[in-house]
Amino acid sequence: MKGVILAGGEGTRLQPCTFATNKHLLPVYNKPMIFHPIETLKSFGIKDILIVTGGKYMGDFMRLLGSGNNHGVNLTYKIQDGALGIAHALLQAEDFAHGEKIVVILGDNIFEKVEVSKDTLDNDNAAIFIKEVNDAYRFGVAVFDEDGNVVEIEEKPKEPKSKFAVTGLYIYPPDVYDFIKTLEQSARGELEITDVNNHYIKNKRLIAVKVDGFWSDAGTFSSLLRASNLVSSMEERP
Repeated sequence: MKGVILAGGEGTRLQPCTFATNKHLLPVYNKPMIFHPIETLKSFGIKDILIVTGGKYMGDFMRLLGSGNNHGVNLTYKIQDGALGIAHALLQAEDFAHGEKIVVILGDNIFEKVEVSKDTLDNDNAAIFIKEVNDAYRFGVAVFDEDGNVVEIEEKPKEPKSKFAVTGLYIYPPDVYDFIKTLEQSARGELEITDVNNHYIKNKRLIAVKVDGFWSDAGTFSSLLRASNLVSSMEERP
């Protein structure tokens, strides 16, 4: 499989720090944020990775990461014109994926570890990774039926029906691009990844994987600090 890191967006919640640079180049403890999703994709055995970002800071990513050789990966870069949502950013990876299943991660997501079965990787289903959190209202939230199956994803609900947030890590089969092309922009003016996930739920082609270990996004000052502290505690373990 191939991997895709979505590292666009304006980083408005991290201003003024993001006036001068892309948020994914900010440090999480002792490393630039972008290093962490690279390591997560490597844990899947992935070597070919596409980074999708806006054009303004593309040169900064390339100066930092180069070809990816120093990280043991092969990097490709693609520009997303405009902050039109996660699903729109994913659409930029269609040619890169070349008909293969892909693992997609948001560039501000920090995982301690990710484990997934071979069956999940080999079938033609999509997969989301969910984590129990106390502030689920900030995220897409998994809604379960009585048997514990995910039946819907609610986008940032005021009153979440569960504590399981949908993290920024996904696996999609090759037909994901065909569906994204049918989407219309939401009220936010974006193509929503939640619509993509609900499409696969409706068609009984989505697997939900619960994440062990810590997970944090790093898109706000408080979550960036939390992610830095979590990484610090992990790296300082004897």
